[in-house]
Parts: sequence; C-alpha cells; structure tokens
Amino acid sequence: MSTTSLKLSDELKQRATAAAEKKGVSPHAFMVHAIEQAATAAEQRASFVSEAQAAREHMLTTGKGYDASEVHSYLKARISGKKSVKPKARSWQS
Repeated sequence: MSTTSLKLSDELKQRATAAAEKKGVSPHAFMVHAIEQAATAAEQRASFVSEAQAAREHMLTTGKGYDASEVHSYLKARISGKKSVKPKARSWQS
C-alpha cells in the first residue's frame, strides 16, 4: 500500500475531521472513503458516456430509434408496478 500526502486548507481539514467524528471514523478513513467514492463516480460517469456514445453510433448506423413519449410511458408503468410492452425501435430517417 502506498502513502500519499494531501495538502488541505485548515478549514477543509476541520470540516473533514468534524464529519469523520460524526460518522465515528478516523479522519484518515473518512478521506479514503471520500476518494474511493469520487473515483467510483468518475468511473461510472465515464462508462455511462461510453455506452451513450455507442448507442448513438448504433442509432446512426441502423437509422432506428425509440420515441421518447413511448419510452417515458413504458418507464412510468414499470415504476408503478404495471406490466407494459417495451417500445419498439422505429426508423427515424426519411
């Protein structure tokens, strides 16, 4: 395991220490957890963007896509626990 030094302003260090005390963990554990959460969020965002770009390319290649209102209706039905038929991809190019 490697060691890294962080230079924090006095105010930020006090905030981190206070937050750590409220959670019942050491300031070190609090900061490690915060960095881990930030790294995970960045990785998830990059994956989301990559998948979105691939989906866009697929849509441009096939010329098919989904009607937003149909997708919204489908999702609302699913969230409320109702059965719903998945929307079908349709050609959007003339």
